[in-house]
Amino acid sequence: MKNLKLKAARAAKDLSQEALAQIVGVSRQTVNAIEKGDYNPTIRLCIAICRALDKTLDELFWEEE
Repeated sequence: MKNLKLKAARAAKDLSQEALAQIVGVSRQTVNAIEKGDYNPTIRLCIAICRALDKTLDELFWEEE
């Protein structure tokens, strides 16, 4: 499932995939794969992304049913 919440939060901070990737210590391809729903990040990476974007885990990674 695509993570549009992550993409929107990244765009709201005016960060490219490359910039976010550098902040959290992964490749741009990893950020792209998370946004496309092709990669399930570790909890450690989820937390790093949330901190970089000033969001909670629920705000970015909780899937509504």
